[in-house]
Amino acid sequence: MARLFGTDGIRGIANIHPMSADTILKLGQTIGLYFKRHHASPKILIGKDTRRSGYMLEQALGAGICSVGVDVKQLGPLPTPGIAYLTRGLRACAGIVISASHNPFQDNGIKIFNADGYKLPDEIEDELEQMLNEDLSKHMQIGALIGAAKRIDDAIGQYAVFLKEQFPKNLSLDGLRIVLDCANGASYRIAPKVFEELGAEVFTTGVTPNGRNINQGCGALHPGNLAEQVKLYKADIGLALDGDADRLIATDENGELTDGDHIMAICATDLISQQNLNQNTLVATIMSNMGLDLALAKVGGKVIRTKVGDRYVVEEMKKNNYNLGGEQSGHLIFRDKNTTGDGILAALQLLKVMVTKNQPLSSLKKCMEHLPQTLKNIKVDRKIPLEQLPKLSKLISRIDQKLGDRGRIVFRYSGTENLARIMIEGENQSDIESFAEEISLQAKKEIETTS
Repeated sequence: MARLFGTDGIRGIANIHPMSADTILKLGQTIGLYFKRHHASPKILIGKDTRRSGYMLEQALGAGICSVGVDVKQLGPLPTPGIAYLTRGLRACAGIVISASHNPFQDNGIKIFNADGYKLPDEIEDELEQMLNEDLSKHMQIGALIGAAKRIDDAIGQYAVFLKEQFPKNLSLDGLRIVLDCANGASYRIAPKVFEELGAEVFTTGVTPNGRNINQGCGALHPGNLAEQVKLYKADIGLALDGDADRLIATDENGELTDGDHIMAICATDLISQQNLNQNTLVATIMSNMGLDLALAKVGGKVIRTKVGDRYVVEEMKKNNYNLGGEQSGHLIFRDKNTTGDGILAALQLLKVMVTKNQPLSSLKKCMEHLPQTLKNIKVDRKIPLEQLPKLSKLISRIDQKLGDRGRIVFRYSGTENLARIMIEGENQSDIESFAEEISLQAKKEIETTS
């Protein structure tokens, strides 16, 4: 049987297994029982984004948890990082997020945070999956032993106070004009509130969720409209969040996109100058641009890379006590402040650098030169390890030598689709596109013919 939990919890089409109401009801029972066994007085938080199916799944999940005698605190629509923060702040034993992040509205998902605000490790997820296959009927409670469900009315206020405390008290955003795209998602109420209360003039878009328009042509995945509005309002910066607000993509005052790599370069460089970047090390994934390595090397820093997925970035940060990491896609983890990617928090850290240095984003991002990059996806029937493909391995090695120390090749298989992904960076766009085509043809041919 395929593993239910992926690299970012459970995800699928709402009302189809595993995101069906009956499965989520039993998942709630399983989660409740697990934490009941490990905590004397368990309580579990549930938050969600703005998808139509969120209400259905929230009720099913809460009913399952309460049925085994565990209390539930419902937070309503709230960014994923806000749920991670409140799990710690409200002394809950777990926090559950009902969200499919950047996926379209018909999808939904479940992410679970432990009492410390970090996502569950694989071994606990494996235990939950095993429990899902058991008969749980003997654990059902009756009468006063049934868990109680209560809505927390000031969840947004508590998270907003936390966010504002992360911005230096001697600074303000007075005079800054911000265009803010909330992707019709979980941040639609809290993000404008935070930036306005810190003094910025905020022009909003993507703040009218209807249950079906989350991430639809807006937010961090579709920042084109944001760029146009930045120019229209003559704003200083554009900020785009995704549906659950754990990602940030920005545009400078000219409407030019600024991805997670550039934001990490700006913030890491600033932290190094203040001797506040632990071990002068930034954690990124194999997909981050090589320009990030070159930017940090200039100021005495270095980049450590992990597999794709913010989960792996956080694991590396915890293991070696690093305090800044993230992904090109905009997952940015400031571990001194929160335990997971936080788009609003990341925006505040970027704005802090702009205000303290009194420089526009277009100037700050010059600290990193973005090397040309190309990505090709090829459909494959089998995911044969590279070491079992000798001709492809030799070709990649030969091209890697041609690229030298200002280029690199990443060949990997998708974790969720039957795809091989080929990413190449170098100094010449036409060269790397030609190399990518050569590698993809050889990969397809050798994978098909290898027994």
